[in-house]
Amino acid sequence: MLIRYKQDQSGKSIPVAKIYTQDEHKIDTKRIDNDALKAIKKLHASGAEVYIVGGAVRDLMLGNVPKDFDLTTSASPRQIHKLFWNSRIIGKRFKLVHLEYGDKIIEVSTFRSGEDASEGNNNIFGTVEQDAKRRDFSINALYYDAIKNQVLDFNDSMKDFKKKKISSIIDLKYSFKEDPVRMLRAIKYSASTGFDLRWNVRRSIKANASELGKVSTSRLTEEVNKILSSGHSKEIIHELDKYRLLVFLLPCFSVYSNDVNVNKSLEILDKKVIDAKRGKAPEIQRADMLLYLVRDLVIFTDEEMTARQRFKETFRQVKILISPMTPSNYEVEVCCAHLLGSKGYTVPRGCIRHSKPVRTMGNPRYKNSGRKRNYNKKSPRRGNKGNGKSFETKVEDKTPKKRKTLHPNKQDS
Repeated sequence: MLIRYKQDQSGKSIPVAKIYTQDEHKIDTKRIDNDALKAIKKLHASGAEVYIVGGAVRDLMLGNVPKDFDLTTSASPRQIHKLFWNSRIIGKRFKLVHLEYGDKIIEVSTFRSGEDASEGNNNIFGTVEQDAKRRDFSINALYYDAIKNQVLDFNDSMKDFKKKKISSIIDLKYSFKEDPVRMLRAIKYSASTGFDLRWNVRRSIKANASELGKVSTSRLTEEVNKILSSGHSKEIIHELDKYRLLVFLLPCFSVYSNDVNVNKSLEILDKKVIDAKRGKAPEIQRADMLLYLVRDLVIFTDEEMTARQRFKETFRQVKILISPMTPSNYEVEVCCAHLLGSKGYTVPRGCIRHSKPVRTMGNPRYKNSGRKRNYNKKSPRRGNKGNGKSFETKVEDKTPKKRKTLHPNKQDS
């Protein structure tokens, strides 16, 4: 083990971090994403300090293949944006940079300072030591240097790894009130890693459970999607119900969370997700995740309903069960179609009215307009209704035509 020092104001060297080498952290470098490595090397070549951070380091330490790779660096968002053509800056309170590699996104953040910013602007950058003190839990506070193959520990997080404990780095008087979603993450990390929450973390979650009601529906939707795609949804939902958080996350579903059939469905979902992560099965779509969540709770009573009426009733029940989640209507419609088909009911034609959301470059939201329009004779360009000519034909018509001269022998005829 190595020690990282810095000099204080009086010029005295003080230790700030413990550095663990390959023999100690035992991270398999083959599990690191190639695109993430390319981004790290490019940032390092520009003179910036850069690390893999967060859940990716946690998963690497546990011997798993991370789903996402987050980077943190000393470079500012503008500097990162200039280095990568496939980047976009997002965020208002604190700006981040997303590097897009097809459907994969690598999130890059700049070291944050511990100072409180005014007027809702938190873009005050600092050092890696200051950034480490702003991390939520100890298991997410390790920094991996892929260039030197070293793990930097600023918060004695390695002790928690050895003891299989989860501690809060931020003072618990403010942590969950500042961001109530941290309570969901703490329970999710505990269930997915098998680590135990420290007693003060458990006590604070029970005391601040009602704070979750202040979180926006979009963030709650994102967290539910992460829970369902974790491969440990049954354990996480059980723990959320135990700490009285599920009633704020999924109030209608929480009434039936202990149902035997619901737990069996979640077990099947977890097995499918784990098989997909190991490459033994195709990836589970979000619509199918919703299906396993609600398929045993939807009630079919009136057999005299038409197929379309039954689909609308199923759609209504699913929306109530997953409220206040706000998934796209396409995902809910596909979920309902699969649910009706599995129960032996006829699925009406045209029941899926909404198209699949498409993420476009430069916009973090999902828009249907991201698809390119083909301007052909069957699809005239917008603004020229009734004109059967294609866009290419219209351009060619604008070029002046040369005057046609007849051959001298043909003029008499």
